[in-house]
Amino acid sequence: MDDLRKPLFLVALVLIVLVVLLELGSLGVLGGKNADALAVEDLLPAGETEELFRSLEPDEQEELAARDKPPGMGIPYLVFLDGTVLFTVALVGAGLLLPETIQAKTQGIVTLLFSALLIVTALAFIFVAVAAVSLMVSLLVAAPFGTLIYLAIYGFFNRGGANVALTLLMMLKLGFVACLVLAQQRFLQNKGLVLLILTSLLGNVIVSFLHGFVPGFLVSITDAIAAIVVAALAILWAIFLLIGSLVSVFKAVS
Repeated sequence: MDDLRKPLFLVALVLIVLVVLLELGSLGVLGGKNADALAVEDLLPAGETEELFRSLEPDEQEELAARDKPPGMGIPYLVFLDGTVLFTVALVGAGLLLPETIQAKTQGIVTLLFSALLIVTALAFIFVAVAAVSLMVSLLVAAPFGTLIYLAIYGFFNRGGANVALTLLMMLKLGFVACLVLAQQRFLQNKGLVLLILTSLLGNVIVSFLHGFVPGFLVSITDAIAAIVVAALAILWAIFLLIGSLVSVFKAVS
């Protein structure tokens, strides 16, 4: 690590921190739009559900339109992957500050705790996403009134805002990769880190694809499916880290 270009490494570290913060911050900005008759008509030109909406009393329409619109799940769930990237790079950064003997003794334990926590947390959030998909699909197919409720709560996903966030995330990640490679070309020899970063980029692509290939009123469902896939990928990496940390702890104890 003697030839590590520390300023570039610090820039890379800052960029991946920004990625994680943006993913967490997206919870507050990716909600749906209010439901109204015109919006429903735009989504379903056939008009059956739109007519049902118009048939409601004005106060009933307002109540339905004012329901909380759950924010997107796909982008926030990316934090499981990108948090793992941040943790891995932070371990490298810790090596710049801590003596090698201390790092060798603590790295395995810290990784063990992190990976175990990641597995439990990501698994719990997968159950949340699965429950959300089940609820949305049940409402969608329960015509006519279930479909109406689905449209009012889930049918107006903020796909434009999500696209902006995903584009910014990809730019930050690519900047992170560039700075990391420029800081130390030998990072490319770390196959685990390279594959982890590629998985992070793949997560972006998965969320973007599942947002884009369905009609707008179905995006909430595919967004939750993307969240499940992303969290599952994070769990696979957490298991890999867990196994490696157990080996490291065993060697340290031996």
